[in-house]
Amino acid sequence: MTLEEVLIQKPAERAQCAGTTLEEVLVSAKDNDSLTVGVYECAKVMNLDPDSVSFCVLAMDEEFECDIALQIHFTLIQSFCFDNDISIVRVSDMQRLAEIVGDKADQLEDAHCVLITNPAEGSWEDPALEKLHLFCEESRRLNDWVPEISLPER
Repeated sequence: MTLEEVLIQKPAERAQCAGTTLEEVLVSAKDNDSLTVGVYECAKVMNLDPDSVSFCVLAMDEEFECDIALQIHFTLIQSFCFDNDISIVRVSDMQRLAEIVGDKADQLEDAHCVLITNPAEGSWEDPALEKLHLFCEESRRLNDWVPEISLPER
């Protein structure tokens, strides 16, 4: 999808398309061992090797909206992403995100932050990731600095 194709889509179509694309990218990154899951684990990666971070996903559920510590972490992560030119999106269904990035045997308790990283041995490239970068770029042009997208239901 080119930037021009993204521009002519309606906002609802853009968000739905972005949700499907995000799921595709997360599954691909998981298969390539290019995911970091959890607020503290993501903060460690950002601190140690910020150049390895390609994309950031923040997830919030209603039950955590009043968690001040989590909101502070989100603010710091967003600031870091802006300063380091890392695309960032927000999803509202942490449980669905945990299903995508977790193992069936493991129940992820902290899927509030997920980073897509480039493996050390080479640059992992995915055309769907480029679509997400274009989506974020267009959202920033519309002054939506952290766009919220919906992950598709199973």
